[in-house]
Amino acid sequence: MASIFGHAIVGFTLSKVLSKKNLKLLLLLAIASTILPDIDVLAFSFRIPYEAPFGHRGFTHSIVFAMLWATLLMSIFGKANKKTWWIVIFLSTISHGLLDAMTSGGKGVGFFIPFNNSRFFFPFREIVVSPIGIEKFFSKWGIKVLLSELKFLFLPCFIILGIFYFIKNLNIGK
Repeated sequence: MASIFGHAIVGFTLSKVLSKKNLKLLLLLAIASTILPDIDVLAFSFRIPYEAPFGHRGFTHSIVFAMLWATLLMSIFGKANKKTWWIVIFLSTISHGLLDAMTSGGKGVGFFIPFNNSRFFFPFREIVVSPIGIEKFFSKWGIKVLLSELKFLFLPCFIILGIFYFIKNLNIGK
């Protein structure tokens, strides 16, 4: 998996770029939604195998889960602009699996669960997989993770945000 920081910057970027209003609640829910799919690490505590539909990188990393989660949050919180809320939350949630499919470790992502239990990776797998557990993160491995995320996640997100704010400020004078 990418780290909590790598996932969060994607949710932050999506909410800033796709929402016309500066909605703090949407921002927080987008960030939380990028992290939520890793709730499935609890499966290890219940001895659910990694490869099982409810194992790590399984159902909570799927397209169906992202759709259900986006619908739930939009229904509860997205009263003003349901379409924007749904899109931001869906993309934030599904981004988790997309990033995990670009990491150097694991056994793939179950994008199509519950219809197909196969696990997938993308050909691009340059993001160093983050260790599970905070103790292991504060090590040479954790530094490698952060450096790869700076290059492949933070830098692109900062460029996107910079372009977005530049264009937004050009339109203010009109």
